[in-house]
This record gives sequence, C-alpha cells and structure tokens, in this order.
Amino acid sequence: MEKETILKLKEDLIKDLENVTNSHDLEEISIKYLSKKSTLSQAMQSFRTLSREEKVEYGKLINEVRTFIESKISEVSKKVKEKELIDKLESDKIDITAPSSLISTGAKNPFYLVSDEIVDIFVSMGFKVVEGPEVESDHYNFELLNIPKNHPARDMQDTFYINSNLLLRTHTSPAQAHELEKNPNKPLMIICPGKTYRRDDDDMTHSHQFAQVEGLVVGKGITLANLKATLELFVKKMFGEKREIRLRSSYFPFTEPSVEVDVSCAECNGKGCQVCKGTGYIEILGAGMVHPNVLKMANYDPEIYSGFAFGVGIERVAMLRYDINDIRKIYTNDIRFLNQFKKRG
Repeated sequence: MEKETILKLKEDLIKDLENVTNSHDLEEISIKYLSKKSTLSQAMQSFRTLSREEKVEYGKLINEVRTFIESKISEVSKKVKEKELIDKLESDKIDITAPSSLISTGAKNPFYLVSDEIVDIFVSMGFKVVEGPEVESDHYNFELLNIPKNHPARDMQDTFYINSNLLLRTHTSPAQAHELEKNPNKPLMIICPGKTYRRDDDDMTHSHQFAQVEGLVVGKGITLANLKATLELFVKKMFGEKREIRLRSSYFPFTEPSVEVDVSCAECNGKGCQVCKGTGYIEILGAGMVHPNVLKMANYDPEIYSGFAFGVGIERVAMLRYDINDIRKIYTNDIRFLNQFKKRG
C-alpha cells in the first residue's frame, strides 16, 4: 500500500469528524479507521512483503498515523460527551416553580401496625425478642412442650406435616424451647413473634396461617401474680387505661395452672352488649404457669425455678383494635380496606 494512501487517512478523518454530532457517529468513525477491516489494519498486513529497512520506515509511518487517529477521536469524544451531558441536563431540567402533582402514599397493613406495637410494649418492659424457624421438628413443636406422641392435645393443633418428623410450626413456642435448652438454669424474659400454621379456616375469624406473639418468663419466685400484672400492663397500653382483664381457668398441656385471658369490652365498658355477647368481656389470649415437665425437659430444676407463658394472636388483636369483622381482609391487600389505616401508620 502506498504511503500517500496511508497519509491521506489523516485528511479523511478530519473531514469525517467535522460531521460528528453524537456518540453513535463517533463509534462508526472509530470502526472505520481502527477496526481490523480498516485501511490501516490492511496496511499492517503488507509488512511481510517488505524488506527490513522498509519495515522500519513503513512501521514508523503507520504508528504515526494510528496515534494521530486515536488522538483526534479521543479529542472529539470528550467534546461530544460534554455536549450530550449538557443536552440531557437541559432536557431533564425540573421547573421547581411548577405546581406539584399529588402523590398518593400507601398505608401500613393493620397486621404490622399491631405487631410492631405489641413488640414495642413488651420490649419496653424488658423482654428480649427471639425468633425461630417456621419449619420445626416434632420434638420441639410438641414433645418438649409436654405434648408427647398420641396426646389428645395434638388434635387441637392439627397441622401441616412435611414428613413424619418435620412440620409447619403450630405456635411460636418452639422458639421458647430452643432458648430454654440453650440457657439451662438461667433467668429468661423473651417474646417470640412469628407466623404459625394450623388446618383451621372454617370461618371469618380463623385462617390456616396466622401470627402470634408468645412470651416466656422464667426465674426464681415467679408466680401467677407476676403473670397477671404483666398482662394487665400490656392490655392497658394496647387498648387503653380503662380496659380490665379477667382470668378464667383453662387447659394447655405446657402450662399448669392455665388460664384464658379476657379483656373488658370497649363497646360497653364491661356492661354487656352484642359485641361481647352479653358477657362484658372478650377473649384475647391464653396463658399460664410453665408446666414443671417443660422445665425438667429443658434441664431446669422446677423446685428452684418457675415461670409463666402467654400467647396472643396478632390478627386477633388487630380485629379487636380496629373492629375488623373478617380475618381474611388482613391478607387480601385490598386498597379500599388498607386506606382506612393511612393516618395510623
């Protein structure tokens, strides 16, 4: 290839660069002059036919032209990018004097409003938050909670089994069993929030999936009076200072004695109405003193240590707190339903 052809590439490049208006044009020029199929690359291939002296002279020329091309393209590239940035900033410029459009914000689901508030209340009392796996073993979900195999209490917690040993937990109590096992003969004061699963969705107040916050306190000299005082404080913070609680004898395999805890009806202030079915109270949670067998299986000495436990359904509290008549509304993400809680998040 003749030297004049190679040198002419400089003139051709300058003419082409004069017509560049954007990065795409520049990319096309770069391909034209520097790619493997370019005139310059083809000139390099003719090296093998030259003598040693010609290669030195010819190589020097090609390197000079390549350096010139790369330098000019780089120079124009900076100008093009600066211009494109200025154009973009100009086109994206916001008129801060223009009236703003109304942006509709979402609302927090009542489930999370209640869940966060329950946790905050117990944390303020000194409870530690502990979470556990939703897939549990039969050992932790039932046996360590004084519910051995074939015990009739299992019928109340008919659940979803993955195999003969693993299941979706029916309560958050297994998290308590794990903590007791990890801290033998040490005081505990924990709450365990989380999802639970049972084959129970027969009506508008039940669902196969629901959430609980369970609490456990273990130490020396813990009595039923401590349980009642704790739950009274929780109810008053959650539902208002005028709310009272009532304990009714009940049965839970992991507590003895066991109680159902009712809160005075907010609709009638305990006088009796349709909401509370004339009783003046509405059931809210279950509780009791930790069964000695549960303490023994966790290597606690029940002669020295005692404790209480309780469990409250988050959705149950939300339904009472916000007068929700169907638990399924909490899960459907219906905007019309959620918009009621905009000011409460």
